[in-house]
Amino acid sequence: MRSIEIYDTTLRDGSQGEGVNFSLEDKLAITRRLDEAGVDFIEGGYPLSNPKDAQYFERVRGLALARSKVCAFGMTRRRGMTAAEDPGMKALLDAGTPVVTIVGKTSAFHVAEVLGVSREENLAMITDTVAHLAGAGREVFYDAEHFFDGWKLDAAYAAETIVAAARAGATRIVLCDTNGGTLPAEVSHLVAAAAAALAAAGVPAPLAIHCHNDCDLAVANSLAAVQAGAVQVQGTINGLGERCGNADLISVVANLALKLPGHRVLGGTGTAHLTELSRFVYETANMSYRAGQPFVGASAFAHKGGMHVHAIAKATESYEHIAPEAVGNSRRILVSELSGRSNIAALVNRPDVRDDRRLLDAVLAEVCRLENEGWQFEAAGASFDLLVDRCAGTFTPAFERVAYNVAVESRDGGSGEVRTEATVKLRVGGDLRHEVAEGDGPVNALDAALRKALAAVYPVLDRMHLVDYKVRVINAQEGTAAKVRVSIESTDGEAVWGTVGVSENVIEASWLALADSFHHFLSRR
Repeated sequence: MRSIEIYDTTLRDGSQGEGVNFSLEDKLAITRRLDEAGVDFIEGGYPLSNPKDAQYFERVRGLALARSKVCAFGMTRRRGMTAAEDPGMKALLDAGTPVVTIVGKTSAFHVAEVLGVSREENLAMITDTVAHLAGAGREVFYDAEHFFDGWKLDAAYAAETIVAAARAGATRIVLCDTNGGTLPAEVSHLVAAAAAALAAAGVPAPLAIHCHNDCDLAVANSLAAVQAGAVQVQGTINGLGERCGNADLISVVANLALKLPGHRVLGGTGTAHLTELSRFVYETANMSYRAGQPFVGASAFAHKGGMHVHAIAKATESYEHIAPEAVGNSRRILVSELSGRSNIAALVNRPDVRDDRRLLDAVLAEVCRLENEGWQFEAAGASFDLLVDRCAGTFTPAFERVAYNVAVESRDGGSGEVRTEATVKLRVGGDLRHEVAEGDGPVNALDAALRKALAAVYPVLDRMHLVDYKVRVINAQEGTAAKVRVSIESTDGEAVWGTVGVSENVIEASWLALADSFHHFLSRR
């Protein structure tokens, strides 16, 4: 078994992605979680760049990490001074990490046009920096920035830079596809070329790979580098990072562990925790999950086509390349106008419905009719369950709507104050209930009035509340007369369920989704 090191740079390179911002506590929480996952190296940031990163390195020393080594990131010394004089070197050493990662120029183009020094000075900057840090007892990884582009431009000079770093004491030479424009075949060829250059110079340092995703090939390039001999993969959780992001370590780990025999990752901790790890980082970064993300996305093992679902019911491997449980994910059967009877049967919990072909056909026909009008049940399982009950004739409403009214009043004076009031009239059993409530908006006011009208009969409603509300225009070409689809997510603190409503009127669509949520909750009680 080849052990492949996993080097995580979510906290540094990942935080450079648009919309990504970690607090100090976020960074520490992610560090703990990466350590629990078995990640070998965690790059915490650049201690000289901002106070938060400097504080991180102070705080992280207090964490009792079981496996991971924390790395500080920095650049080669500045021109015109020794490494010992450079404040960047002092900050890296003061960070107190066992590993320091140094980025240096490998491309002759960048040396001349960006750094603005001679080739010889650049080599001296690399050598002095690595030797100074290694001499201070740090393990040094050398990030060869723009390696692949630099090698294609001037292979001899690119080789000189990585040889200089290895001779000075770097224990890993990291080949960086910084612009993300290299193809897998090129990566394989140039990783082998770099290894040959180091061996010929008598310094066969182990190689690592660091890929960006500008051609959507960062994971493929990383795997190609491993197969060409790289012993370490650098990347970020969920592929976060600048521009199009970095190699997604979730996919890298899953592929190495499950698809490429003979590789050991994360210290053998397995891959069953990958979905949880992915979602933990999304939640910490306050980002939405990527539904189509391979291995761990909500749609990664979701089946919608009737033919697919029929086959899955017989043999899951017919449309799944691995078992979803292998990465901590789960299988989902979706229902839509593309579904067949198999989809409906897979989603229905009631045996009397599941075994009734005529009723299944009736449910499918109703789903097709409603989806043609803009309804969508993929994230509205509760509304689907109620649809089944209605088709089966077994739906007993907890309440019936007689009427509702919503009034919105905007007051003058420049304060921007808007007052919303909802009135509902319901029939509950044999009683007629008429209540009024105010809210922060129409839906909140309707929710409050509905609760007020039902509270005496159903006191259990105080356990239920809304957690999400979304509106989507279905036929935007109709302008202000367009239909809208409202999706509501609710919880009772234990379960979470989704409902949907569709109408040309956003208030009516909201009522339909809201009423379904109440009916679902009360019918299960």
